[in-house]
Amino acid sequence: MLIQEGEDMSQVIAVGKEMLRISPKNTCHIEYSYNGGRSWLVRYLGTTAGQFKDLQIVGNEIIALTSKGTFYSKTQGRTWLFRSK
Repeated sequence: MLIQEGEDMSQVIAVGKEMLRISPKNTCHIEYSYNGGRSWLVRYLGTTAGQFKDLQIVGNEIIALTSKGTFYSKTQGRTWLFRSK
């Protein structure tokens, strides 16, 4: 499934018992919360994917629309692989 700009996605998603979000301080980072969003820790610090715009869960993957295209993660946002432009 390809995600196109303009499709309805979210910047905060629930993944199991955690929540993931695009960092409000640096959109190249992904943060996670294990306490319902009361506190956030950085999970992904890379720049490979570019700036994150939106996140969505599709099956067992997290799909991200970024400034460099569509990326996916099967590791709860720890690593991101390129899917398409």
